Amino acid sequence: MKPANLKKKRGFTIIEVLIAVAIITIGILGILATIYQTVAYMNLSSSRLTAIYLTQEGMEIVRNIRDTNWLEGALWNDGLGIGIFEVDYDDSSLSVYGGGNYLKIDNGFYNYSNGDQTKFQRKITIENTDCPDGNCISVYVETSWQQLGKTHNVVAVEHLYDWYSGQN
Repeated sequence: MKPANLKKKRGFTIIEVLIAVAIITIGILGILATIYQTVAYMNLSSSRLTAIYLTQEGMEIVRNIRDTNWLEGALWNDGLGIGIFEVDYDDSSLSVYGGGNYLKIDNGFYNYSNGDQTKFQRKITIENTDCPDGNCISVYVETSWQQLGKTHNVVAVEHLYDWYSGQN
């Protein structure tokens, strides 16, 4: 006869332990995959935001060239010929697109001459546009970069007019 105070002790079988470990491992791997994806998309969003700013900057530079022409008494579209161009933030004129030139960053400013190379390329295309008085151009600014195995780009389009010349 067995003593009354000794009860049959039960433990986990090896199969139960393996199943529990597998479930925990799958859960942890799922969490890690989600974290990895989140970080990758955060980096992509950061790059997209930078590309948006670079695209906007390109458009502002073209507008600045037009406005400077007005202030200096030159033709409004002087230096804004038809073609494909690139430009630095501090340039007063457009340069012919070199195809494949990457922007560099130096002290927070993007340019083509100084600093560390980035993954961004910016292309400015100027075309004639049909408008009633013929005094307008279409400006396309495209910033592109490679990330996550794909090419991404941001494009802005604007029609610039000679609206100031009639103000004199």
